[in-house]
Amino acid sequence: MSRAKVAAVQMVSAPEVAPNLEAAARLIAEAAAAGARLVALPENFYLIGRHEADKVKVREADGKGPIQDFLAGAASKFRLWSGGGTAPISCNDENRIRSACLVFDDTGRRLARYDKMNLFRFERGEERYDEARTLEPGNAGVALASPFGRLALSVCYDVRFPELYRGLGRFDVMFVPSAFTVPTGMAHWETLLRARAIENQAYVVAPAQGGLHASGRRTYGHSMIVDPWGEVLGVRPEGEGVVLAEIDLDRVQEIRRRFN
Repeated sequence: MSRAKVAAVQMVSAPEVAPNLEAAARLIAEAAAAGARLVALPENFYLIGRHEADKVKVREADGKGPIQDFLAGAASKFRLWSGGGTAPISCNDENRIRSACLVFDDTGRRLARYDKMNLFRFERGEERYDEARTLEPGNAGVALASPFGRLALSVCYDVRFPELYRGLGRFDVMFVPSAFTVPTGMAHWETLLRARAIENQAYVVAPAQGGLHASGRRTYGHSMIVDPWGEVLGVRPEGEGVVLAEIDLDRVQEIRRRFN
């Protein structure tokens, strides 16, 4: 299809899985009711705990578990494609997980898995993050064909590494599910998203965590959809909600023709 409505879901995830799945279901339903055929959830939509290791405690075997079952069921129930988001998939290290971005089609069939490759580390005053303590990095980029063009998968900190996207070749839409910190978000979030859109001449769908979490952590929000010209089509600064926009594959081709 040349045109389709896409949704980026913004959440403020809690420390327990069940209420997060309930919130995600409500927001996916809202997106579907507004006509979205492709919906993306934010990074760690299933849980932002009081401690970094909390997400390891809810890890699931690949292909089986309540979080993955929820994603498949929501796609099937609302007859839409779901992408973005991350699920906590077990790895050989019992103290870590793979942070996996999964894509399901409108029958609930899983079509792709991408494991976050670039792990975030940041220090500013008392604010410190080191994802390598709880995450095992992936080792390969992923893109897949869809009715909405070729989809490229990435997660949060990956957006700072343009070579990841270049290595995937041509694609039409890229996912950047995220949970940016406030300092890095204020400084770089929109600039990075627009840059990736412009240089790849592709749509960017960037659902994010956006608000104050139970741990005291505040995420930046500003879930955003950007077109291939770098124009911001929609944004939600803070709080849970849905950002909607139309993607148009003809516009992708039009912009590419200008430069070729």
